[in-house]
Amino acid sequence: HPVSSILRYFNPVGAHPSGIIGESPAQPNNLLPYVQQVAVGRRPHLNVFGNDWPTRDGTGVRDYLHVEDLAEGHVAAVNKLLAPGAPAQCMIHNLGTGSGVSVLEMVHTFEKASEKPIPFKIIGRRAGDLASVIADPSKAQRELGWKATRTIQMACESAWKWQSGNPYGYDAAPEQQ
Repeated sequence: HPVSSILRYFNPVGAHPSGIIGESPAQPNNLLPYVQQVAVGRRPHLNVFGNDWPTRDGTGVRDYLHVEDLAEGHVAAVNKLLAPGAPAQCMIHNLGTGSGVSVLEMVHTFEKASEKPIPFKIIGRRAGDLASVIADPSKAQRELGWKATRTIQMACESAWKWQSGNPYGYDAAPEQQ
């Protein structure tokens, strides 16, 4: 019988704890890869888009999910779909932690994990940004028996292990002129 599962991810971060597998975007579209690239010297600083948001420190807040928790969420969804007697269905679940981390909290956590300073500049807000975006993963916990268990500290530590061992990701370092 046809079955499917739609999983909405909330800002996957981190890397495999071995340091062998990680995210390697040429042009990041999420906060943590930018922070990582600043830490290894590929970028001079991080741009922080606004410090006047109605949040605890004025910077944007997002729900960051460790990639290992995300992988376990996929397994939980597949197990539910393949369970004996499972009805034909399309399931929809949010995968996130249910709590948020601000931009500056992420920067400071990564500084602790990497023991590297992360220079940043406060610039204007981006059009369309929201102050806070946090998942409600309660349905995934209830229906799939899944819950994120890893911390943002663990995500920063694994991301740093990956990035420090692979400063240019999967690419070779640029040739020196």
